[in-house]
Amino acid sequence: MGPKTVTKSPPHLSLNLDDGKVFRLKSNWELARGLLVFLLCSSPRLVQKAPMLLSISRRILGQRLWSSILRLTLYGQFVAGETQGEIKETLQRLQGLGVRPLLAVPIEEDVGQARDGEEWYEKNTHSMLTCLDLSVRGATNPMMQLKVTALMAAELCKTITLHLQEQSGKLDLSLERVVSAMKGEDLNFGCLTQEENQHFQRSLRRLNSVAQYAVEKGVRVLVDAEYTYVNPALTLVTLAMMASWNTQHPWIWNTYQAYLKDTLDRLTRDVSLTEHLGVCFGVKLVRGAYLEKERNLAKEKGYPDLVQPNWEATNDSYQRCLDFGLDQVSKARGSFELIVATHNEASVMHAVQRMAEMGIDKAAGPVSFGQLLGMCDQVSLALGQAGYAIYKSIPYGSVEEVIPYLIRRAHENQSVLQGIRKERNLLRSELRRRILRRP
Repeated sequence: MGPKTVTKSPPHLSLNLDDGKVFRLKSNWELARGLLVFLLCSSPRLVQKAPMLLSISRRILGQRLWSSILRLTLYGQFVAGETQGEIKETLQRLQGLGVRPLLAVPIEEDVGQARDGEEWYEKNTHSMLTCLDLSVRGATNPMMQLKVTALMAAELCKTITLHLQEQSGKLDLSLERVVSAMKGEDLNFGCLTQEENQHFQRSLRRLNSVAQYAVEKGVRVLVDAEYTYVNPALTLVTLAMMASWNTQHPWIWNTYQAYLKDTLDRLTRDVSLTEHLGVCFGVKLVRGAYLEKERNLAKEKGYPDLVQPNWEATNDSYQRCLDFGLDQVSKARGSFELIVATHNEASVMHAVQRMAEMGIDKAAGPVSFGQLLGMCDQVSLALGQAGYAIYKSIPYGSVEEVIPYLIRRAHENQSVLQGIRKERNLLRSELRRRILRRP
């Protein structure tokens, strides 16, 4: 009788996101803290009133006690730390679980929050360069997130977006001209005022310096999408960075929000453009976090709603964009990379299945997965333990810097926070198992 043949399960069948055994990798304190934080975050009323409650509690408790309590709870759940030692410890712990860091500096600006002069943006540039230094320490294929509005005024991004809707603005703000300005050529953009021109030139130089340092350090930069009234400007400067720095590898990536109706069309157009330029392309694919504000703005301003009509349509959009991205990965042979940034288990399993069918390397290949630190660990840890490239989006900084950022993210992601019941139940089950000392 010949040797017994062992049939391996396909990767997508052996990846179990339901049994919660990966939570055995967590400490008792991590389980208890996660349960407490998820209980608080799953209340929409509590999330909406969080700024007021935090302000009152700070006055009552005093700065030191208030900070200590937050460090033990919300901050400890979702933030890497403040000092380089704390951040390093968090990154090492995650890497020990098979999870890679995707560091994020919690700085951004919205329209109406304009700063005087360039000092704030210059300071933020140094913060981004420091983030690149932190990202590269011991990580495989390191990545970091970048918000353009930390380096360039949101008001100018809105102005540029409006000009890009006109033919004369498109010609004046062509990709070729923006690339030339980014490389240091002294250009004047006729559709902008003298003050806007000066700030735009300086912003482009800031973005270019971050991109250049990222390439030197070997760190991929994932540029975040924001609101639709600034996104075309963000995409323009991101494509300019791609044209300048993605000549050999996809170092600069753009983010695409599947909850918008035209996302697949824009993604297809941008891919065609970079193919024409002969440069590499990177995609961070998200569902999107600004749905309610975008919908309210459309009603308020009287323009067509740009957002998908319902959750099912958003899921369908995400899958179509995902399939397009995976097809590009398969054809591009290293010049196209994709991060499947989602907490949706169906999307994760679909990507895993298609990767197996297409023979895409799960660990060192061009497709990775991304979730937020402190959430969706039943997916993140399972992917990490199975050998997939999984990243956690990780903000860092002081309590005062990061808590407002976390509150904004909570307001934007209420649908995700209300959908954490499964993770909460898995945490509770694991804690009960330990208390009852079950095997």
